[in-house]
Amino acid sequence: MHGKFRPAATAEEALSRMDQFVALGIVGQQEVAQRLGLNVTDLTCLGHILGAGENPLGAGDLAELVDLTTGAVTGVLNRLERAGYARRQPDPADRRRVRVVAEQAAAVRIFAVYQPFYDRLGALFADYTPDEVAVIADWFERAAAEVRAHCAQVRSGELDGEQG
Repeated sequence: MHGKFRPAATAEEALSRMDQFVALGIVGQQEVAQRLGLNVTDLTCLGHILGAGENPLGAGDLAELVDLTTGAVTGVLNRLERAGYARRQPDPADRRRVRVVAEQAAAVRIFAVYQPFYDRLGALFADYTPDEVAVIADWFERAAAEVRAHCAQVRSGELDGEQG
């Protein structure tokens, strides 16, 4: 497969397009969460739980993935259990730990909402060569690390600047 012609873009133009994409993603996540009776944080956690598949996450693992405290994740898990989306189960290797699994009926509901979007994105990826997809995937992985670093700076107050 040959890649399609793509007009040149500067880093500033790419960042502007990324900002538009992220803003639309935030609004979209809010709409999906509302449709499913969840808040965005709970939906994000549920996405990670579903993504873990046959290797259920521990509560601490989930906290690390979403950059929340374990106490905050406890609240998330309580809400997801009450809403019927997930359940805790004992870790077979360490009974003191719990693993979190999605309820099958809930997974079906979530996939029904997201699959049309993923199908559209899959078709979009088909317009790119494997090498181009590799670059996109690499960029997203590296950008996610930068988001985590920036969030840590924001939380620390390091970026508050001088008040005047």
